[in-house]
Amino acid sequence: MKIAFGCDPNAAALKLELIEFVRSLGHEVCDFGSDDTIYANVAFEVAEAVAAKKHDRGILICGTGIGVSIAANKVKGAYAACVHDVYQAQRAELSNHANIITLGSQVVGNELAKCIVKEYLSVTYDENSRSAPKLARIYEYESK
Repeated sequence: MKIAFGCDPNAAALKLELIEFVRSLGHEVCDFGSDDTIYANVAFEVAEAVAAKKHDRGILICGTGIGVSIAANKVKGAYAACVHDVYQAQRAELSNHANIITLGSQVVGNELAKCIVKEYLSVTYDENSRSAPKLARIYEYESK
């Protein structure tokens, strides 16, 4: 898979560690930065690239994961889930078909972040799952 990464300056060290980890799993990585203290800018860039299918999935990081999640979700076709444990990472894709996950560098440790990312990238949404009607309603509402 091709994975887009972005962060705010506070999360740069975790982002770089996760980029190397994701590469070691065999994925292609694109680093969108960021040195920009306005984390929404990098969140918009990653979300636009993922929504346009230039990248398969995205991973965004800020202090809590909340700000980049809110910003990314403003982009049509971007579905960002703020996750802080492995189960949420799994369900982000399996139940919600989230094409982006967000992490808080001040909330999760580096080793847990690796486990979260590994789980998220290891699962694939099933369009015939029981979640399909729920997601169809979200997509329908978004298209209005």
